[in-house]
Amino acid sequence: MSEADSDETDVRRAVVLDYLAHGLSGGRRRYQQSPAGYALGVDDFTLYQVAFDEDARLTIGTRVVVEPPAERDVVEECHPVGYDDLSSGAQSELEYVIADLIEENERRFVDFYNDAQPITLRLHQLNLLPGIGKKLRNNILDQRKRKPFESFEDLEDRVSGLHDPDEVLANRILEELRDEDLKYRTFVGHAQRNE
Repeated sequence: MSEADSDETDVRRAVVLDYLAHGLSGGRRRYQQSPAGYALGVDDFTLYQVAFDEDARLTIGTRVVVEPPAERDVVEECHPVGYDDLSSGAQSELEYVIADLIEENERRFVDFYNDAQPITLRLHQLNLLPGIGKKLRNNILDQRKRKPFESFEDLEDRVSGLHDPDEVLANRILEELRDEDLKYRTFVGHAQRNE
């Protein structure tokens, strides 16, 4: 394990969604002069506009340190942006990067199904997921009382009607990124570090 991959709690990483070697068109002067792009936070799914070091040659999917500034190696500047600020290339890569992050951190996302709680008397966190209504939610709750879910495969096997639970989560994360006026956010902006 490299030093960059170590378990430093203050270091925030992001996955490059788009790399523009000649900077952003119509962006700030600083971004026009150096390579730039967009990235997605690994822990909290924050979207970033990033200015890279002149010598950086990155590809989509590369992980970079965005915070704190003292820990950055190829990132010179970054700031959070909204979904509509992303380039079309970054928008098209987003769903694939989210799917990869969910797959890499399966335990974290399976635990969401194990640990989701009511938000109000009438609304449960599970109901925020696309396609999960009252009946499916109750089935998930009944099954997790018997035994916590071990994997996405276990979820699919034990919960009748729940297909591709990882894709359901990816769709929710995309919804949270695209809709700035969403009342409840479960994944975007909520960092959860893996230990």
